[in-house]
Amino acid sequence: MVRRTRREMFEPGLGEVRREGRRIGGGVARRAVCAEASGVDPVRRNVEMMDEKRRREVLKRGMSGPWQAEPMLGSCYGEEEIEAVVKTIRASMDPSVGFGFIVEEIEEFERLFAEYCGTKHAVSISTASCGLDMAMRCLDLEPGEEVICPSINFRAAPMAVLGAGGKLVLCEVDLATLCADPKDVERRITPRTRAVLATHMNGLSAPMDELLELAARHPNPKHGPLKVIGDAARACGGGYKGTKIGKKGWMNVFSFHTMKNMTTLGEGGMITTDDDGILSRLHEMRQFGGEHWGSSYKMTKVQAAVGPIQLARLDGMIAARRKLARQRSEMLEGCPRVVLPQEPEGYEHSYYMYSVLVAREWAGEKRDRLIGVLKEEHGVDCGVFNRPVEEEIPYVRRHTEGQELPVSAEVGRRLFCPPIHPRMSEEDNEYIAAAVWEAVGRIEREG
Repeated sequence: MVRRTRREMFEPGLGEVRREGRRIGGGVARRAVCAEASGVDPVRRNVEMMDEKRRREVLKRGMSGPWQAEPMLGSCYGEEEIEAVVKTIRASMDPSVGFGFIVEEIEEFERLFAEYCGTKHAVSISTASCGLDMAMRCLDLEPGEEVICPSINFRAAPMAVLGAGGKLVLCEVDLATLCADPKDVERRITPRTRAVLATHMNGLSAPMDELLELAARHPNPKHGPLKVIGDAARACGGGYKGTKIGKKGWMNVFSFHTMKNMTTLGEGGMITTDDDGILSRLHEMRQFGGEHWGSSYKMTKVQAAVGPIQLARLDGMIAARRKLARQRSEMLEGCPRVVLPQEPEGYEHSYYMYSVLVAREWAGEKRDRLIGVLKEEHGVDCGVFNRPVEEEIPYVRRHTEGQELPVSAEVGRRLFCPPIHPRMSEEDNEYIAAAVWEAVGRIEREG
């Protein structure tokens, strides 16, 4: 057996999946440490037919351990991140140096991130939620002006619209992608519309070209073409029509929260833009203001020191997520009562979530029963990411009363997301697929 150092286990660019084994229950399950970028699928294996016999074998074997529906650490960390943190702290211990404000580490991370996304500019921030607030404030919304935002969403984006004094207009999503449906967006545009805040949902890009075309075709009478802003909190590393998510649109806002595709010590974010004119305002806004209102939305020096290391790992981590998703979809092919996630041509899903819909006739009670069986009988934790935001968040509901969103209501009753993670082993992934087959069969037999 070849033994490797901890550094070797995490070294980017090695082009293979490192594995650590441990015995759980009736057999050995292996957890992949991290599949790094190499341009080649690192481990090729035939996905075995998920027939009843195979399912029972896999379920008997068990999982290496419990996976949260949304794992608390969404990326892979190793010795390089630890060394960068320690080095940066040591270099900051001199009273004349300290941790600074907008320091070299921050500027270098911004440069690398802009280069990665193909944009002119990247502005680091303390959290993606702050970035969404900043984007909305840059619109200088006047009373009654509207911003369109999907109902199937985490609360941060709609809250940013309301926090900036805008009127929140919720829109439907496309059932195939869970991203904003351009046809429904167009129906909701009025002379008061200023922007579309489109979420790149669960790792898949919003249809930016279609939204930008709508924005140009339906200009605001006073301000001109609508602004299209992307909420890329869950989509770092994904692709869209030959570009990285973050390139298309007026701005895109990324999250480096602990759960996301890459993380800067648990919090942090980035805004990308090609707009030279808005750059100075973003810089001003994140550091107490000047000509315009501002506050303190800065990333720290130590977070920024970790950023380039995580960015170098990102393509490998996305490749691992995509491989797991592809294999899972192959294993679930033909499974009744479920609709698997789709990837439109020209898109590159980052699979922050593996989003599944149950059949319409299973919406609601049977979907909830399926989630319960997966958790209680098989230890597979699933979440609903996300229900209609107006159903979950009272503040949003109060500001959107009377808005009808039947498709979103349906999605909220059909959606469920089994766990996925770049460190998940193929064996654990196979177990999850087997558990879905078994749970669906169980509920079908219950009638």
